[in-house]
Amino acid sequence: MKIESIALYEVDLPYAGGTYRLSGGRSYTSFRASIVRITCDNGTEGWGESTPFGSTYIAAHSAGTSAGIALLAPALLGADPRRTERIGDVMDRTLTGHNDARTALDVACWDAFGKSVGLPVSDLLGGSTDVPMALTSSIGAGDPEQMRAWVADYRSRGYLAHSVKIGALDAEGGPALDAERISASLADREPGETFLVDANGGLMTESALRMIGLLPAGLDFALEAPCATWRETVSLRRRCPYPIVIDELAALDADVTFVATGDIADGINLKISKAGGLTPGRRHRDLCRAAGLTVAVQDTVGSSLAFAAILHLGATVPARSLRGVLNCEDMVTLKTAALDTLHAGAGVLPGTSPGLGATVDEEVVGEPVAIWS
Repeated sequence: MKIESIALYEVDLPYAGGTYRLSGGRSYTSFRASIVRITCDNGTEGWGESTPFGSTYIAAHSAGTSAGIALLAPALLGADPRRTERIGDVMDRTLTGHNDARTALDVACWDAFGKSVGLPVSDLLGGSTDVPMALTSSIGAGDPEQMRAWVADYRSRGYLAHSVKIGALDAEGGPALDAERISASLADREPGETFLVDANGGLMTESALRMIGLLPAGLDFALEAPCATWRETVSLRRRCPYPIVIDELAALDADVTFVATGDIADGINLKISKAGGLTPGRRHRDLCRAAGLTVAVQDTVGSSLAFAAILHLGATVPARSLRGVLNCEDMVTLKTAALDTLHAGAGVLPGTSPGLGATVDEEVVGEPVAIWS
């Protein structure tokens, strides 16, 4: 089975909540997805997606994602998509870095692999635990009582895990406002719920410590991506009473290894497009398991195809280690595919359909902007 052609689609995904706010005054209203379809010489197709979170989140942006795919796609023609590590080798030789561009192609190869052998991607990644996974909400930074209401809304829809954004500049209210945001978001916490308080690298060590000093006793959360650099994070680690989860800083195998060997944090947020796809994501999962680190399986943002990849990788993480899976499909207004998913109580699992279990709505994704064959 060989890749015969690759098509690229670009789709705008409006944010479902109007304006999404992050630390440092960053805000977003829409995201541009790069979606690829690979077609093999036996007719098997595979789909994948990569959607950067704007241009100021990590070193990725939508125009760069499409440009990277344009470099990588021709090099993959004639390759066997089932040999996923070798697909990665070809991409290594073709383009250094640019994990966002690699992701859509890597995920599409896994989708085609699954379809070719009649198995869901989760089986190819090691097998589902069959334990329903908690859905994780994404609560943008805002007025504390508004954030409390947003958490309540997700709670009413069955979400058991919540990612709450903080990182106010001093001119916006600084550590005092962030402390209020955390307290309000956790005010109605119910048994079984977990919280990540996510600064997206927006706090300096000083501001993080000031914020911690303003928090009431007894709050149960993990502090995610507090600082933008390793030095600041290590400094905070020595003085922080809360568990720390690494996100933006952990993109490569070496980063996850550094977290584990240096005892830099207690877990990571495994974002598939940040890692470069399901192939490196599988390695990060295994490194975390070996080191006893918790894992939240997410992506920067994305539509149905990104969510499908999250579900299949998340389902292979032992339940004891998994903090939840981000429902990025719920963050945007456009649905690009119908997914085969299983819901049990407040949890979710990927279904048993081959590949990603995604039936793409080709009217929604539109016409390809480029085809390589």
